Amino acid sequence: MALFSVQTRVAGGEARRGLLHTPHGDIATPAFVAVATRATVRAVSPDDLESLGVQTVIGNTYHLVLRPGAETVGSLGGLHGFSGWRGPWFTDSGGYQVFSLGAGKEHGVGKVAPAFPGDSRPRPQGKSLVRLTEEGAVFRSVLDGSWITFTPESVIHAQRLLGADLVLPLDECTSPWHSREYTQNACERTHRWAKRALAAWEETADTGPNSGQVLYGIVQGGAYEDLRRRSARLIAGLGFPGVAIGGSLGRSKQDMFQVVEWVTDELPEDLPRHLLGIGTLEDIVQAVRRGVDTFDCVAPTRMARNGTLLSLSEPGGRLGIRTARYRRDTKPVDPACDCLACRGHSRAFLHHLLRSGELTYYRLATLHNLRTMVRFMSGIRAVLADGRTPEVRDLLTPG
Repeated sequence: MALFSVQTRVAGGEARRGLLHTPHGDIATPAFVAVATRATVRAVSPDDLESLGVQTVIGNTYHLVLRPGAETVGSLGGLHGFSGWRGPWFTDSGGYQVFSLGAGKEHGVGKVAPAFPGDSRPRPQGKSLVRLTEEGAVFRSVLDGSWITFTPESVIHAQRLLGADLVLPLDECTSPWHSREYTQNACERTHRWAKRALAAWEETADTGPNSGQVLYGIVQGGAYEDLRRRSARLIAGLGFPGVAIGGSLGRSKQDMFQVVEWVTDELPEDLPRHLLGIGTLEDIVQAVRRGVDTFDCVAPTRMARNGTLLSLSEPGGRLGIRTARYRRDTKPVDPACDCLACRGHSRAFLHHLLRSGELTYYRLATLHNLRTMVRFMSGIRAVLADGRTPEVRDLLTPG
């Protein structure tokens, strides 16, 4: 069976509804991938995730190699046996963590930032904690200060042991502050690393707890059209069965959407496309319209912990539960939501829990935001099944 099958394609556009087939179940796409950095989604259990309708999660190779160690996880049945989440797993390579400790810290930026080469504003001058070479990335462990080296081969070995269904190779992310020359060199290094990762993947076939693993390729190139298009063609041409879009996505949301268009325009239609680290409601809809199938992002769960609750019944799709206006509000966060928080508790109670620092808040808020993401993605798939193009305003029901 092919990894990915398209069920519905919107006429005259790139948006599509499909199925991603894995050894631990099919994923109906477009789908949001919940972030389980250290083999768990913070504040909730695997049973919670299943009851919410979450289809798949993503773990972080960087963090799992540091603790408890890939060998430990592998000896305990891989991520499925170790964590208790029996559905499909993704693992990223840790490449973004290498970026955040390196160029991200040095330049003070993330994936999308109001900065670009030639910008006249003073450039942030942080200190990189990473040394990048052709061999790989060298950094100090945040746990004990020891030196750690990630190579394309060692990352593949670790992810074989982790046993995720869908795996990403080591890549070099770039910053919006990086010059075109640097971005091009980093992109070409990512391509060389991709070839090494493929060779290591073939050499280690069927050595982990999950014999049905699949390796995606990663497209880089910053916000430069020719680099992105070239990278997309090269990565697809190497034979990866799926593709992720990574790295710096420009200095604005419009830049990001343009980068996604360039990449998907160059990819074969039968390859699933994953957008790394992007997950707000508006961004997801815009990326789906451009042909992206899956997304991972810490935003929904991080926002929950910080007091921002998603609500498809609010005009802006969210509310800040910490503010005093909710102190006596008897309504649920979202009257249309069927999560535990909305079924049994008021906005006033959640406001009280957060302001009081009660741990119960973090569980209820996380359950709610994840359930909202599940409902939102289900709504997108329903719109696509009807042959229509999704719009955020059509997925919100203010009342």
